[in-house]
This record gives sequence, C-alpha cells and structure tokens, in this order.
Amino acid sequence: MPFPFTLLIFLLVVPGFVVVGVYLERKVSAFIQDRMGPMEVGKWGLLQLFADLLKLLQKEDIVPKAADRRLFLIAPFVIFVSVFAGFAIVPLAPDLAGSGAAVGVFFLLTIVSVDVIGLLMAGWGSNNKYALFGAMRAVAQIISYEIPLGLSILCVVMLTQTLDLQVISFQQGIYANETVYLFGMRKLGIDVTNVGGFLAWNIVRNPFLIIAYVVFFIASLAECNRAPFDLPEGESEIVAGFHTEYSGMRWALFMLSEYGMMLLVCLLGAILFLGSWNTPLPNMGPVKLAEWTSGEPGTGFGYITGIFWLLSKAIFGILIQMWARWTLPRLRVDQLMYLGWKVLTPVGLVLFFISGIWRLAGI
Repeated sequence: MPFPFTLLIFLLVVPGFVVVGVYLERKVSAFIQDRMGPMEVGKWGLLQLFADLLKLLQKEDIVPKAADRRLFLIAPFVIFVSVFAGFAIVPLAPDLAGSGAAVGVFFLLTIVSVDVIGLLMAGWGSNNKYALFGAMRAVAQIISYEIPLGLSILCVVMLTQTLDLQVISFQQGIYANETVYLFGMRKLGIDVTNVGGFLAWNIVRNPFLIIAYVVFFIASLAECNRAPFDLPEGESEIVAGFHTEYSGMRWALFMLSEYGMMLLVCLLGAILFLGSWNTPLPNMGPVKLAEWTSGEPGTGFGYITGIFWLLSKAIFGILIQMWARWTLPRLRVDQLMYLGWKVLTPVGLVLFFISGIWRLAGI
C-alpha cells in the first residue's frame, strides 16, 4: 500500500483512539466505582472530552520563573515524539504497515526508551523538588522494567527467528509463508497452517509464552506509568510528579503520550503473542471460519479484517489495563523494585532459557 495512505490510516487510528480511550476510561472507572461518569455534555457525555480540550486550549501556558526554560518547554515534545514514532513500524493488516523495518522489534524498544530522557528533562527543568522526585522515580521504574519487558519479547524472537513484526504476524495465521506446527513441535507432525485461528498464535506454538505475555503485560504497565505502577505521578505524596509545574496543552501532551503508549504496548502484545491481525477463528473441516474472517492480502477486505482483529485484541488489553488501574492500590517503591528485579527478571530469564529449549526440541 502507498506510504501516504498508510500514514493517513495511522493519523486516523491513533488520535481516534485517544478520543475513545479517554471517554472509555472515564466510563469504565465510573462503572467499577458505581458512578455514572460524564453525563452532562452531549448525549451520554460524549462531548465531555472536547469540552475539556477547549478548556485546556484556553488555559495559560505557565513557565515557572526559576525553571530551566529550554528543558521545560522541550520535554513534553520529546516524550510525545518518542511514543508516537513507535507506531511507524506497527503492521495493521497483511499489506498495511508503516516502514516495514526488518528490525522492527529492536527499533520499537529503542525509540520508546527515549521517553525516559523526556521525563527526566521535565522533572529537572521544572526546578521543583516534587517534580524531580517524580522524574527520578520514573527513570528508575522504566529502566528496571525494561529488562523483563525485553526478555519476554526475546522469547518471541527466539521462537520466530525474526525481528520483523510483519513476518511475526504472517507466521501466526493461514497465510504463513512456512509450515506452522501445533505447539511449534515439528516432531509431532501436526500441521495447522491451513487451520489457522488461535492454534497458530505464538502462545499456542509455545504454551510457556502465556507466562511471558503476563510478564510483558505487567512490565508494560510500568512502562506506561499506569496504576498500580503510577509512582512517578504519586498524587498523594508528590502532587503530580514530573508534570507538577505543567499546565494547559503542555500538560495535555503528557496525557496524550500516556494513552498513545497504552495503545502502542497493547498493539505490540497482540502482534507478538496473540496472532496480530490474524483471526482467532480456526478452520474446522468444511467450515472455513479462518478463511471467511480473514481478508486475502492485498484486498480491501483484508485491510478491514486485519485492522478489526488487531485493534480488537489491543482494546481488550487496554480494558484490562483500565480494570487494573481502578482496582489495585499503588505499590510502594520497595515493592515495585522487588517485583521488577527479584520476580519478573528471574522469571523472564527462565522463560528465555525455556524458549531456546522449545525451539531446539521442535526442530
């Protein structure tokens, strides 16, 4: 597909999700807490987000007198660019991908890590002790949880033998370029290439990847600064953390980046573990569910079904993130570091070792 059209799709999907995601979170949190949520502005409160946006546009952009003006002003854009640059290599359908980089996984891990610099710039540039404290928390948290996150992703790379997200996607469905065996075990001889559906997903090709996905999901919560890992914002003890001094649209950029990161990590989780843009429905004898619900590559129906299945899986992950935020209490700093270094990292190392054994055993 021509690159300008692909770019247009991404420009519609990402901002569209932010609009839907903010409204959805307010309604989900209200449901969990037995409230109504937005109700007054528009039907069912659908225009509340636009009212909030109008308010933010009118608010004064305040820069503290003692702040490092250059760092203070640049920080939100560094975070925004680092997060949204990650969408450049996400495949939405068989023939609908951004750059199509052969090292997409490596690029994604690299570019998303840049937001750590932006968080530190925001805290340091604010010349505020609470903001700096929140920034240091953010840096320690994100760097710590990038290790189990990377290990869980390497488990998939070990199984698929590629860093290309589109190749990983094709391996998990009926349009695979190579034979797909049940549980990834060639010695069993059970070919599921023409069956497709969830039987070709990576979490079935290597059942231990279900645990790897749980590690990935927990670590991604910490990467997004989402509860119960929202220590960098810690409203109860450090006001709002690294963005304490920000107002108006610069503050909105932080929130926009947070929701963008939520979508990005959930898309990545769906691509690596849950079949990407492939249908979850398998062919069952004469009932060709996988073929009926998967558009052939290069066709308009293929674009529609690919985007539908991938976004459905990503939104499912986002709903779980929202459920966790409004259900679980915030961890203490020592609990957060214990979980990252003494639980998730050892589990990730063991899973990485198992993935290597599984790959060798399946040959």
